[in-house]
Amino acid sequence: MVIPIIGLSILLVLTSTSPFSLDSNTGCNSHDWDCSLHLPLWVSETEKAAIEDRLEGWTKDLETSGADIVILASCLKKPLRPLWISQKTVIWINEVPDYDSWDFTPIILVSASSTSGVTQHRTTSEFSWNYIPGAGDDEESWARGLSPNLFWNHAYDLISTGPDVCNQKVADIVEKDRVYRARRGQDAPQITVKPSISERSPCLDPDLSNITISPSDEECGIFWLGSTNLALGSSQIAAERSSNIDCVLNCDQWPISVHHQEAEAYLHLPIVSSKMDRFSLFNNLPSAVNFAKSNLTKGRTLLICCHDGEDISVCVCLAILISLFNDEGSLDDGKSFSETGITKCEMRRRLVYVCKFAIKARPSSGNLKQVFSFLNSEVAEV
Repeated sequence: MVIPIIGLSILLVLTSTSPFSLDSNTGCNSHDWDCSLHLPLWVSETEKAAIEDRLEGWTKDLETSGADIVILASCLKKPLRPLWISQKTVIWINEVPDYDSWDFTPIILVSASSTSGVTQHRTTSEFSWNYIPGAGDDEESWARGLSPNLFWNHAYDLISTGPDVCNQKVADIVEKDRVYRARRGQDAPQITVKPSISERSPCLDPDLSNITISPSDEECGIFWLGSTNLALGSSQIAAERSSNIDCVLNCDQWPISVHHQEAEAYLHLPIVSSKMDRFSLFNNLPSAVNFAKSNLTKGRTLLICCHDGEDISVCVCLAILISLFNDEGSLDDGKSFSETGITKCEMRRRLVYVCKFAIKARPSSGNLKQVFSFLNSEVAEV
């Protein structure tokens, strides 16, 4: 139910705070937009009422989060509305209305949930499963090593292959990408996938000796956070492009070769995912903040990196930003933090600030919880 709530909260903020008027192209007055809560039929009236009771609070949280609502308002011509596709959805392609005729902007949501109390269970094919709420969040258990970037780079190929050879196509794509990264010294672990029933037959591994390897992921680059002297990136980018950066904080599991030989200019903290160690980030944050403080106070630039530049490094950067910078993004050695402390709302607002610059940021909830726990423990010690 997260996406419908977010979509409606955005609409409520837009219609209450933005100077909307009649759009000359659509003829739609945004003050007349449908801002009611739309949920799938299988959601009970009790749950719907509970969501509606909390909408006002969520809308206020969005207003104070620091998200750039003005940009969204300038491009949104129709109200957002979610549409669901479930296991039992039947769509007649020739009866789908033209998008321009709709009076809303659709958000298509594909649900793995069974719409009835009895979940279909098959035992003679690879599609034998029971739906577990929340299981879709753990892509390691079902994505077969396919990352979001890899999927979108090969989306049409994967869809056109059909279900019979889709898994083999995914395996080929993942292995080609792994070989490409391994040849360049990047982190490239071997992906192990439990074979399904239909795959349990004697076969040889695909011959990749004649495959022409081509880059499949765009380089994430280095993302500077305004005028804070803080930057985010992957460890590979840090190894290749850190010559013009004063200091590097490496949060990858593996060390990297950088141009900084001085001990005070490079720190390696081997932090692992919260799914592997629930306290790895928490235990390393004091060293990370101290390293950042000692260098930022000298006016040095600092690059924080991890294996993909999207999760752990973002969380470390968030902890540093809250601990050492004030609301205006100015370094104050933690004075503002010691006076005001931290709330989930404030941490969310700072994360929005980070994501404005680090556009590929995908911090996990497990790591964000460790950041919040660390910041609270710091406040308790002050």
